[in-house]
Formats: sequence, structure tokens, C-alpha cells
Amino acid sequence: MNSFGNIFRITLYGESHGKEIGVVIDGCPAGIPLTENDLLPDIERRKTGGYASSSRTERDIPEIRSGIYRGHTTGAPIMIAFRNEDINDDDYKFDGFFRPGHADYAAHRKYNGFNNPLGGGQFSGRMTLPLVAAGCIAKKIVPQIEISAHIKPECLANVEKAIANNDSAGGIVECRIKNLDAGIGEPFFNSLESLISHAIFSIPGAKAIEFGNGIASASMFGSEYNDCIVSSDGHTATNNCGGINGGISNGNEIVFRTYFHPTPSISKVQKTFNFNTMQVEDFEIHGRHDVCFALRTPVIVEALAAIVIADLSLMTKATRQ
Repeated sequence: MNSFGNIFRITLYGESHGKEIGVVIDGCPAGIPLTENDLLPDIERRKTGGYASSSRTERDIPEIRSGIYRGHTTGAPIMIAFRNEDINDDDYKFDGFFRPGHADYAAHRKYNGFNNPLGGGQFSGRMTLPLVAAGCIAKKIVPQIEISAHIKPECLANVEKAIANNDSAGGIVECRIKNLDAGIGEPFFNSLESLISHAIFSIPGAKAIEFGNGIASASMFGSEYNDCIVSSDGHTATNNCGGINGGISNGNEIVFRTYFHPTPSISKVQKTFNFNTMQVEDFEIHGRHDVCFALRTPVIVEALAAIVIADLSLMTKATRQ
């Protein structure tokens, strides 16, 4: 539900237009240096990820409320909170309409109309802020692992077209993980690919993921796809599998790509069902939204990859003791 992980376990709470959002982190080892300032660089990356961003302005100041003593983790659960300040509920009065492409209708049915839809509620991209904070701590648990993600440059041309046409755009984020030892991953259902995919699909708007040349592999021959080993440390001549065999890291670079759909909220008039009049009518969204929310997501993808790697590393350490 709102928790993820086995040993390094995170639990999200809050809603986009609630008083605050945050995360509780279990399983963090004691003795890791940590202050609020350590979280700020990645938080800033998420906030300024897009030049076509929402006009909602939040300070995103983290408050560490437990699990820290004298600048170090204690081994107790760590609670990190962020206050919601720039809230405008008037933007979300839709008078019988559920926004196309959003979770509004599905959540309305699931929770019998008792969910909070304002700003997307618990389904909002705002909920990725505490994920980034948790990812910062995960990175400290595995400091030797280098995790970097970026949006593919070819996606930026679509953003310019979307701006010109009062529309929105999607994007592709590529993530690379270096220095991960071979042997990380727990088949069958806690395989490295399974857990990364599980985590990544918690990002609102993530619709597809591929590892290595996963999509292209469907039309390749085995002689083209196979990654032949060229040294005793397991290094391969190619990396079509994206650094994973049988759900376990093979010592090569982990490579995966996440595909994000366009921002559902657009300025163009759309025709959709009005549940008050029981007819399909014109519907126009007013309010604050990113033209391409995918521009914010590289640091979020990094965070979730770090959470998975930290958890699996702690699991591996536990099983080897």
C-alpha cells in the first residue's frame, strides 16, 4: 500500500493539499551522518527540473522529526515532513467532471467518494518529494554506488511544441547505476528488475520501463543480443541485458529507461463526461500544472533506484552474516 521495502522500508503519508506530506523510514543503520541540509541539493533538483513548471511555489523545507541524534542516525525510524503552503483549492472545482487522464474517477470509485481529490490528493506528483528525501538517505547507505539519471534530449523538442499549442508532453528518463557488485537480487519475486520496476511505477505518470535494450531485443537474434564475457571479473563486450541476468546484477553497469506519459492537465478544451448532466460536454482545466512533469523526474528515478539498491544491499548483508 503506502509502504515499500524489506529492511530499508519507507512509508509515505499525506496528500497534495493536506497540511503536510512526508515519509517514515525504517531500517536505516545507526551512525550515518545526516542533517536537513544533506537533503536540499536533490530537493532543489526536483523543484527546478522543468522550465515549463507549475506556478505552485512551495519552499519544500524538510523537517527531520525523529531518528537523529547529534547529527547521526540512531537506528530508530526517521520521520521527515514537508509543510504544504501554496494551496489553492479553487483550482479543483470541476462541477461534475473528472479530469481526463487523472486518477480522479478511479479513486472516486475505489474510495466511494471519500478520497481528497484536491491537487491530485495522494496520487499527486507532489508525493514524490518525500521519496526524494528518502532516496538521499538511501544513497548514504551505499555511497560507493554511483546513480545518475537524465531526460533524453530528444524529448525537449516536444516540450517546445506543447508550450506553443497549449498542450503537454511526456518524456524518457535514462538511469545508470555503476559500481554495483555482481550477485545483488533475490529471485524470483525480489529480482533486481522486479523491485526497480515496482519502485519506479510508484512515480505518478510512469507507464513503461525497459532494461538495457529490452524493447529492441524482441526483434534481435540471440547472436546479436547475448553479452559475451571478456574478462574474469564478468565484464561483457556489450550490455544489451542492462547489467542484469536472471534478476541478479552481473557486475556491469545497470541501465534502464522509464517512459512517462504527458501531463494530463492541459489548457486545451476536451470533451468528456459530465456526471451532473449525464452528457459528454466541453471541459477546460484552469489551474497550475507542468507542461512536462517528466523534466522533474530524473532525481526521483535516482531516489527510487537508490532505495531499492540500499534495501537489497542490506538484505544481502543480512543473509551472508
